[in-house]
Amino acid sequence: MITLDPQSDLVQEYPATVYTPTQKRTRFPENCVKVMASIEEAEQKASKEENQHAAIVLGPARSSEGFRLYYLIRWL
Repeated sequence: MITLDPQSDLVQEYPATVYTPTQKRTRFPENCVKVMASIEEAEQKASKEENQHAAIVLGPARSSEGFRLYYLIRWL
């Protein structure tokens, strides 16, 4: 996981929908994550048929390859 810097707000927790065929992964590239305004909105936009799952994520963080990643906190 990544650690938070208490003096910076660059990386935060967000409600989101995450595109993933399975719910086994714990980190996702930015193009698979749609940040939502609220937990309720994330739950409404989720669709198992389209592999969109509601979650709380932490990010964005840079990977060593330069990609922006989000880390799973929990599924909703």
